[in-house]
Amino acid sequence: MRIIVVGATGTLGSAVAGALERRHEVLRAARRSALRVDLEDPSTLDALFSQVPDVDGVVCCAASGPLLPLDAATDEQFADGLRARLLGQVALTRRAIRYLRDGGSITLTGGTFAAPLAGGSLGALVNAGIAGFVRNAAAELPRGLRINLVAPGWIRETLVAMGEDGAAGTPAAEVARAYVSLVEGKESGKVVVPNSELAV
Repeated sequence: MRIIVVGATGTLGSAVAGALERRHEVLRAARRSALRVDLEDPSTLDALFSQVPDVDGVVCCAASGPLLPLDAATDEQFADGLRARLLGQVALTRRAIRYLRDGGSITLTGGTFAAPLAGGSLGALVNAGIAGFVRNAAAELPRGLRINLVAPGWIRETLVAMGEDGAAGTPAAEVARAYVSLVEGKESGKVVVPNSELAV
């Protein structure tokens, strides 16, 4: 299969692209790569599919964002976070529907908080929104297209880079296996939490 991985230069995106490349042709896209895409700039999404129109799958790993204090963050900061992390993935999906080959797949990225997190209200909002979107969109997709969501908790390598204890996170390679399974599988409308029994 021919698969676009958006956010392929990040920790998770690199792991996902590498895992998929073992059996598929992978086109790596990111803000600063030859195949440029920015979820906050819809024109780059249109350009992406104009450059590579014949693909079997799109995987989006570009969905990270800052922690924002609920009582101090501005309306603009919340709106920016929704635009980048939630609406950007929705915009990517809406374009992929038009360009993917019949039976193709879309795999998005959300997140999971094991417990309420200081500054995590925006993230919780995005996570719930993208999960709801995926579940409903699965019933609307034409031509046998599929859509799924991977919702990891902390990535081990990210925690280490932040100077935190990496033991509390899941290795990027393990999370990447969840993406590969969804891309290669037959499921649609699934929300998969790596390193968990939860797959709904």
